[in-house]
Amino acid sequence: MRIIGTVAFSYVRAVYRGDHPLDREHRANTNGDGERALEMADEMLGTWVRVLLTREEVLGVTLPWHLSEGGGFALVPKTGTTVGEAAELVRSDPEAMKRENPVCAEKLDLFRRSPHSPIYLSTSPIPHPDYADLRVRSGLIHLDGLHRSVAWALSDRLAPGERTEAFVAGVPEASSEQGPPPPRPDTDRTGGPRP
Repeated sequence: MRIIGTVAFSYVRAVYRGDHPLDREHRANTNGDGERALEMADEMLGTWVRVLLTREEVLGVTLPWHLSEGGGFALVPKTGTTVGEAAELVRSDPEAMKRENPVCAEKLDLFRRSPHSPIYLSTSPIPHPDYADLRVRSGLIHLDGLHRSVAWALSDRLAPGERTEAFVAGVPEASSEQGPPPPRPDTDRTGGPRP
């Protein structure tokens, strides 16, 4: 993990809203749920860090329970699983995924082709029912980006040597890799002024 630096929650929320508008038209838009998860993490942990993750780190992110928008079986059991394990479940029977979890399958197909955008994580589970039975209680735990990260794993878009941008609530384990300072909250992700 390469730690870029700390950022204000207002910046995290602005980046999230820019990439995931609440009014985006697509089936089962859960962007409001994602924003509420970020708010819970901020209330609980209060510190946000911008990081760049390796392929292995993304594959190792712990996912909370996910029933696939009312689908036929849980993509992630209540005890949790990793991004890599969820991708393997989909790979094991892609036709069953399409048949029994059509909304989830549509999202995975959409994100296999969509540009990369940051994923949102925390260092411990948030106080939400989907996280109540997680076996893992620390590390990198998903807040938003489940379908994106699983889709990237399925389509081999997590290339070795490339990094995935993430915002982490809480202080992740110390990293020997340090990057440039984070952008000021009044700048965009490229460091330029916000419009």
